[in-house]
Amino acid sequence: MVGIRYDWQDLEIRAIYNTPLLELIYQAASVHRQYHDPTKIQVCKLISIKTGGCPEDCSYCAQSSRYKTEVKPEALLEKETVVNIAQKAKETGVSRICMGAAWREVRDNSQFEEVLEMVKDVTAMGLEVCCTLGMLTANQARKLAEAGLYAYNHNLDTSQEYYSTIITTRTYSDRLNTIENVRQTNITVCSGGILGLGETVDDRVGMLQTLANLHPHPESVPINILSQVPGTPLENQPDVPIWDIVRMIATARILMPASDVRLSAGRARLSQVEQAFCFMAGANSIFSSDDNKMLTVTTPCPDYDSDREMLNLLGLGMRSPSQRQEKVASPAVVG
Repeated sequence: MVGIRYDWQDLEIRAIYNTPLLELIYQAASVHRQYHDPTKIQVCKLISIKTGGCPEDCSYCAQSSRYKTEVKPEALLEKETVVNIAQKAKETGVSRICMGAAWREVRDNSQFEEVLEMVKDVTAMGLEVCCTLGMLTANQARKLAEAGLYAYNHNLDTSQEYYSTIITTRTYSDRLNTIENVRQTNITVCSGGILGLGETVDDRVGMLQTLANLHPHPESVPINILSQVPGTPLENQPDVPIWDIVRMIATARILMPASDVRLSAGRARLSQVEQAFCFMAGANSIFSSDDNKMLTVTTPCPDYDSDREMLNLLGLGMRSPSQRQEKVASPAVVG
Protein backbone atom coordinates (compact mmCIF):
# COMPACT_ATOMS: atom_id res chain seq x y z
CA MET A 1 0.00 0.00 0.00
CA VAL A 2 1.22 3.48 -0.86
CA GLY A 3 2.19 5.40 2.28
CA ILE A 4 0.89 8.82 3.22
CA ARG A 5 3.42 11.64 2.90
CA TYR A 6 3.49 15.24 4.09
CA ASP A 7 6.77 16.35 2.48
CA TRP A 8 5.88 16.64 -1.20
CA GLN A 9 8.24 18.79 -3.26
CA ASP A 10 7.29 21.03 -6.16
CA LEU A 11 9.17 19.04 -8.80
CA GLU A 12 7.67 15.76 -7.61
CA ILE A 13 4.12 17.09 -7.90
CA ARG A 14 4.85 18.65 -11.29
CA ALA A 15 6.17 15.30 -12.54
CA ILE A 16 2.98 13.55 -11.40
CA TYR A 17 0.75 16.22 -12.96
CA ASN A 18 2.62 15.96 -16.28
CA THR A 19 2.56 12.16 -16.46
CA PRO A 20 1.08 10.93 -19.77
CA LEU A 21 -2.66 11.10 -19.20
CA LEU A 22 -3.73 7.47 -19.41
CA GLU A 23 -0.77 6.38 -17.27
CA LEU A 24 -1.66 9.09 -14.73
CA ILE A 25 -5.25 7.87 -14.56
CA TYR A 26 -4.04 4.29 -14.10
CA GLN A 27 -1.68 5.28 -11.28
CA ALA A 28 -4.38 7.33 -9.54
CA ALA A 29 -6.95 4.55 -9.92
CA SER A 30 -4.50 2.08 -8.39
CA VAL A 31 -3.92 4.32 -5.37
CA HIS A 32 -7.65 4.97 -5.07
CA ARG A 33 -8.41 1.26 -4.78
CA GLN A 34 -5.95 0.87 -1.93
CA TYR A 35 -7.82 3.34 0.28
CA HIS A 36 -11.41 3.47 -0.99
CA ASP A 37 -14.17 1.28 -2.36
CA PRO A 38 -14.10 2.18 -6.09
CA THR A 39 -17.75 1.17 -6.48
CA LYS A 40 -19.04 3.81 -4.03
CA ILE A 41 -19.63 7.53 -4.57
CA GLN A 42 -20.71 9.84 -1.77
CA VAL A 43 -23.58 12.06 -2.88
CA CYS A 44 -23.81 15.41 -1.09
CA LYS A 45 -26.34 18.22 -0.98
CA LEU A 46 -25.27 21.86 -0.56
CA ILE A 47 -27.77 24.23 1.07
CA SER A 48 -27.28 28.00 0.98
CA ILE A 49 -28.55 28.87 4.44
CA LYS A 50 -27.63 32.55 4.06
CA THR A 51 -27.43 33.82 0.48
CA GLY A 52 -25.79 36.98 -0.88
CA GLY A 53 -24.56 40.23 0.61
CA CYS A 54 -21.02 39.04 1.36
CA PRO A 55 -18.58 41.94 1.87
CA GLU A 56 -15.59 40.11 0.38
CA ASP A 57 -14.32 40.62 -3.17
CA CYS A 58 -13.68 37.05 -4.35
CA SER A 59 -13.52 37.61 -8.11
CA TYR A 60 -15.49 34.48 -8.96
CA CYS A 61 -18.35 34.84 -6.50
CA ALA A 62 -21.95 35.69 -7.34
CA GLN A 63 -22.68 36.40 -3.67
CA SER A 64 -20.27 39.32 -3.24
CA SER A 65 -22.03 42.61 -2.49
CA ARG A 66 -19.42 44.33 -4.68
CA TYR A 67 -20.74 42.88 -7.94
CA LYS A 68 -24.07 43.16 -9.72
CA THR A 69 -25.25 39.61 -10.29
CA GLU A 70 -28.62 37.92 -10.30
CA VAL A 71 -28.08 36.75 -6.71
CA LYS A 72 -29.90 38.94 -4.21
CA PRO A 73 -29.28 39.02 -0.45
CA GLU A 74 -31.60 36.81 1.58
CA ALA A 75 -32.13 36.26 5.30
CA LEU A 76 -30.86 33.21 7.14
CA LEU A 77 -33.12 30.23 6.43
CA GLU A 78 -35.38 28.93 9.15
CA LYS A 79 -34.15 25.77 10.83
CA GLU A 80 -37.29 23.88 9.82
CA THR A 81 -36.66 24.71 6.15
CA VAL A 82 -33.11 23.37 6.35
CA VAL A 83 -34.23 20.19 8.12
CA ASN A 84 -36.93 19.57 5.50
CA ILE A 85 -34.44 19.96 2.64
CA ALA A 86 -32.04 17.61 4.42
CA GLN A 87 -34.77 15.02 4.97
CA LYS A 88 -35.75 15.00 1.30
CA ALA A 89 -32.09 14.68 0.34
CA LYS A 90 -31.59 11.76 2.71
CA GLU A 91 -34.54 9.96 1.15
CA THR A 92 -32.77 10.04 -2.23
CA GLY A 93 -29.55 8.51 -0.85
CA VAL A 94 -27.64 11.70 0.01
CA SER A 95 -25.38 11.08 3.02
CA ARG A 96 -23.72 14.48 3.51
CA ILE A 97 -25.38 17.87 3.94
CA CYS A 98 -23.25 20.97 3.47
CA MET A 99 -24.57 24.28 4.77
CA GLY A 100 -23.07 27.48 3.38
CA ALA A 101 -23.49 31.05 4.58
CA ALA A 102 -22.24 34.07 2.62
CA TRP A 103 -20.35 35.53 5.55
CA ARG A 104 -16.79 36.84 5.73
CA GLU A 105 -16.49 35.40 9.20
CA VAL A 106 -18.63 33.86 11.92
CA ARG A 107 -19.88 36.29 14.53
CA ASP A 108 -20.89 35.29 18.04
CA ASN A 109 -24.52 36.26 17.70
CA SER A 110 -28.02 34.80 17.47
CA GLN A 111 -27.51 33.71 13.86
CA PHE A 112 -24.54 31.56 14.84
CA GLU A 113 -26.67 30.04 17.60
CA GLU A 114 -29.32 29.21 14.99
CA VAL A 115 -26.69 27.53 12.81
CA LEU A 116 -25.57 25.44 15.79
CA GLU A 117 -29.17 24.24 16.21
CA MET A 118 -29.33 23.36 12.51
CA VAL A 119 -26.15 21.32 12.88
CA LYS A 120 -27.57 19.45 15.87
CA ASP A 121 -30.86 18.61 14.16
CA VAL A 122 -29.42 17.50 10.81
CA THR A 123 -26.70 15.47 12.53
CA ALA A 124 -29.42 13.75 14.55
CA MET A 125 -30.85 12.50 11.24
CA GLY A 126 -27.76 10.31 10.78
CA LEU A 127 -26.19 12.51 8.11
CA GLU A 128 -22.69 13.93 7.90
CA VAL A 129 -22.93 17.69 8.27
CA CYS A 130 -20.41 20.11 6.78
CA CYS A 131 -20.49 23.90 7.18
CA THR A 132 -18.79 26.67 5.26
CA LEU A 133 -19.34 29.94 7.11
CA GLY A 134 -16.15 31.92 6.50
CA MET A 135 -13.36 32.50 8.98
CA LEU A 136 -13.64 30.82 12.40
CA THR A 137 -12.01 31.38 15.76
CA ALA A 138 -10.87 28.42 17.83
CA ASN A 139 -13.76 28.97 20.24
CA GLN A 140 -16.32 29.01 17.42
CA ALA A 141 -14.84 25.81 16.02
CA ARG A 142 -15.20 24.24 19.46
CA LYS A 143 -18.89 25.21 19.60
CA LEU A 144 -19.49 23.66 16.19
CA ALA A 145 -17.76 20.48 17.34
CA GLU A 146 -19.95 20.36 20.44
CA ALA A 147 -23.01 20.68 18.19
CA GLY A 148 -21.84 17.56 16.32
CA LEU A 149 -20.42 19.09 13.15
CA TYR A 150 -18.65 16.47 11.03
CA ALA A 151 -16.68 18.70 8.65
CA TYR A 152 -15.77 22.31 8.00
CA ASN A 153 -15.09 23.59 4.49
CA HIS A 154 -12.57 26.37 3.94
CA ASN A 155 -11.06 26.26 0.45
CA LEU A 156 -7.63 27.62 -0.40
CA ASP A 157 -8.99 28.39 -3.89
CA THR A 158 -5.57 28.64 -5.57
CA SER A 159 -1.86 29.00 -4.84
CA GLN A 160 -0.52 31.41 -2.25
CA GLU A 161 1.25 33.33 -5.02
CA TYR A 162 -1.89 33.84 -7.13
CA TYR A 163 -4.33 34.30 -4.27
CA SER A 164 -4.14 38.10 -3.99
CA THR A 165 -5.03 38.37 -7.68
CA ILE A 166 -8.39 36.76 -6.92
CA ILE A 167 -9.13 38.01 -3.39
CA THR A 168 -7.86 41.09 -1.53
CA THR A 169 -10.21 41.18 1.46
CA ARG A 170 -8.44 38.38 3.31
CA THR A 171 -5.07 36.68 3.15
CA TYR A 172 -3.89 33.16 2.46
CA SER A 173 -2.75 33.03 6.07
CA ASP A 174 -6.31 33.79 7.16
CA ARG A 175 -7.43 30.68 5.29
CA LEU A 176 -4.77 28.51 6.87
CA ASN A 177 -5.49 29.91 10.34
CA THR A 178 -9.14 28.87 10.11
CA ILE A 179 -8.08 25.36 9.07
CA GLU A 180 -5.74 25.25 12.06
CA ASN A 181 -8.57 26.36 14.39
CA VAL A 182 -10.74 23.53 13.05
CA ARG A 183 -7.88 21.08 13.63
CA GLN A 184 -7.98 21.86 17.35
CA THR A 185 -11.31 19.98 17.43
CA ASN A 186 -12.46 16.58 16.15
CA ILE A 187 -14.12 18.22 13.12
CA THR A 188 -12.73 16.96 9.81
CA VAL A 189 -11.31 19.46 7.31
CA CYS A 190 -12.65 20.04 3.80
CA SER A 191 -10.33 22.19 1.69
CA GLY A 192 -9.62 22.36 -2.02
CA GLY A 193 -9.67 24.85 -4.84
CA ILE A 194 -11.14 26.20 -8.06
CA LEU A 195 -9.95 25.57 -11.61
CA GLY A 196 -10.39 28.30 -14.23
CA LEU A 197 -9.46 31.42 -12.27
CA GLY A 198 -6.72 32.29 -14.77
CA GLU A 199 -4.16 30.32 -12.77
CA THR A 200 -1.14 28.59 -14.29
CA VAL A 201 0.00 25.00 -13.85
CA ASP A 202 2.48 26.40 -11.32
CA ASP A 203 -0.46 27.70 -9.28
CA ARG A 204 -2.27 24.37 -9.45
CA VAL A 205 0.86 22.55 -8.32
CA GLY A 206 1.40 25.11 -5.55
CA MET A 207 -2.11 24.74 -4.19
CA LEU A 208 -1.85 20.94 -4.19
CA GLN A 209 1.53 21.14 -2.47
CA THR A 210 0.09 23.28 0.33
CA LEU A 211 -2.83 20.88 0.83
CA ALA A 212 -0.71 17.72 0.58
CA ASN A 213 1.80 19.00 3.13
CA LEU A 214 -0.83 19.78 5.75
CA HIS A 215 -0.49 17.24 8.57
CA PRO A 216 -2.94 15.54 8.53
CA HIS A 217 -4.27 15.98 5.01
CA PRO A 218 -7.75 17.44 4.61
CA GLU A 219 -10.15 14.53 4.85
CA SER A 220 -12.04 16.10 1.96
CA VAL A 221 -10.56 17.85 -1.11
CA PRO A 222 -13.10 19.55 -3.41
CA ILE A 223 -12.04 20.21 -6.98
CA ASN A 224 -14.31 22.98 -8.28
CA ILE A 225 -14.62 24.20 -11.86
CA LEU A 226 -15.33 27.90 -12.28
CA SER A 227 -18.88 28.84 -13.16
CA GLN A 228 -18.49 32.11 -15.05
CA VAL A 229 -20.98 34.49 -13.42
CA PRO A 230 -22.06 37.60 -15.35
CA GLY A 231 -21.22 40.69 -13.33
CA THR A 232 -18.10 39.24 -11.68
CA PRO A 233 -14.52 40.02 -12.76
CA LEU A 234 -14.08 36.46 -14.05
CA GLU A 235 -17.24 36.33 -16.16
CA ASN A 236 -15.28 35.96 -19.43
CA GLN A 237 -12.86 33.25 -18.35
CA PRO A 238 -12.60 30.33 -20.81
CA ASP A 239 -13.86 26.90 -19.86
CA VAL A 240 -11.35 24.53 -18.28
CA PRO A 241 -10.49 21.60 -20.59
CA ILE A 242 -11.76 18.28 -19.26
CA TRP A 243 -8.29 16.76 -19.30
CA ASP A 244 -7.00 19.52 -16.99
CA ILE A 245 -9.79 18.60 -14.57
CA VAL A 246 -8.89 14.91 -14.75
CA ARG A 247 -5.19 15.72 -14.20
CA MET A 248 -6.00 17.71 -11.06
CA ILE A 249 -8.23 14.98 -9.65
CA ALA A 250 -5.67 12.27 -10.39
CA THR A 251 -2.79 14.27 -8.92
CA ALA A 252 -4.81 15.08 -5.78
CA ARG A 253 -5.67 11.39 -5.40
CA ILE A 254 -2.01 10.33 -5.57
CA LEU A 255 -0.82 13.05 -3.18
CA MET A 256 -3.62 12.56 -0.63
CA PRO A 257 -4.64 8.92 -1.02
CA ALA A 258 -6.93 8.59 1.99
CA SER A 259 -8.84 11.84 1.38
CA ASP A 260 -12.18 12.06 -0.38
CA VAL A 261 -11.72 13.94 -3.66
CA ARG A 262 -14.94 15.73 -4.46
CA LEU A 263 -15.97 16.63 -8.02
CA SER A 264 -17.81 19.77 -6.99
CA ALA A 265 -18.99 23.01 -8.64
CA GLY A 266 -19.05 23.04 -12.44
CA ARG A 267 -19.86 19.35 -12.85
CA ALA A 268 -23.11 20.19 -14.66
CA ARG A 269 -21.24 20.99 -17.86
CA LEU A 270 -19.47 17.62 -17.94
CA SER A 271 -20.91 14.71 -19.90
CA GLN A 272 -21.41 11.30 -18.33
CA VAL A 273 -18.31 10.05 -20.15
CA GLU A 274 -16.25 12.97 -18.81
CA GLN A 275 -17.51 12.35 -15.30
CA ALA A 276 -16.64 8.68 -15.65
CA PHE A 277 -13.03 9.67 -16.36
CA CYS A 278 -13.08 11.80 -13.19
CA PHE A 279 -14.27 8.81 -11.16
CA MET A 280 -11.61 6.60 -12.75
CA ALA A 281 -9.01 9.20 -11.75
CA GLY A 282 -10.06 9.05 -8.11
CA ALA A 283 -13.02 11.34 -7.52
CA ASN A 284 -15.39 9.64 -5.11
CA SER A 285 -17.94 12.32 -4.27
CA ILE A 286 -20.39 14.57 -6.11
CA PHE A 287 -22.94 17.22 -5.21
CA SER A 288 -26.49 16.62 -6.34
CA SER A 289 -29.63 18.71 -6.08
CA ASP A 290 -33.39 18.86 -5.93
CA ASP A 291 -33.57 22.22 -7.75
CA ASN A 292 -30.77 22.03 -10.36
CA LYS A 293 -28.56 24.51 -8.54
CA MET A 294 -25.56 23.85 -6.33
CA LEU A 295 -25.47 26.92 -4.10
CA THR A 296 -27.15 29.71 -6.07
CA VAL A 297 -28.90 30.01 -9.44
CA THR A 298 -25.55 30.92 -11.02
CA THR A 299 -24.08 27.44 -10.46
CA PRO A 300 -26.10 24.70 -12.19
CA CYS A 301 -26.09 21.24 -10.61
CA PRO A 302 -27.45 17.91 -11.87
CA ASP A 303 -30.53 16.68 -10.07
CA TYR A 304 -31.02 13.56 -7.97
CA ASP A 305 -32.75 11.59 -10.73
CA SER A 306 -30.13 12.24 -13.42
CA ASP A 307 -27.31 11.46 -10.99
CA ARG A 308 -28.95 8.21 -9.93
CA GLU A 309 -29.30 7.27 -13.59
CA MET A 310 -25.62 8.04 -14.23
CA LEU A 311 -24.39 6.10 -11.20
CA ASN A 312 -26.56 3.11 -12.14
CA LEU A 313 -25.21 3.22 -15.69
CA LEU A 314 -21.63 3.18 -14.38
CA GLY A 315 -22.34 0.46 -11.82
CA LEU A 316 -21.66 2.78 -8.90
CA GLY A 317 -23.54 2.91 -5.60
CA MET A 318 -24.17 5.69 -3.12
CA ARG A 319 -21.96 5.64 -0.05
CA SER A 320 -23.50 5.77 3.39
CA PRO A 321 -22.44 8.36 6.01
CA SER A 322 -18.97 7.81 7.45
CA GLN A 323 -18.15 7.29 11.08
CA ARG A 324 -15.24 9.27 12.50
CA GLN A 325 -13.52 6.09 13.66
CA GLU A 326 -13.57 4.52 10.18
CA LYS A 327 -10.61 6.48 8.81
CA VAL A 328 -8.35 4.30 6.67
CA ALA A 329 -4.91 4.06 8.30
CA SER A 330 -1.81 3.83 6.18
CA PRO A 331 0.85 1.32 7.21
CA ALA A 332 3.54 3.89 6.45
CA VAL A 333 3.60 7.58 7.22
CA VAL A 334 6.43 9.55 5.67
CA GLY A 335 7.44 13.16 6.24
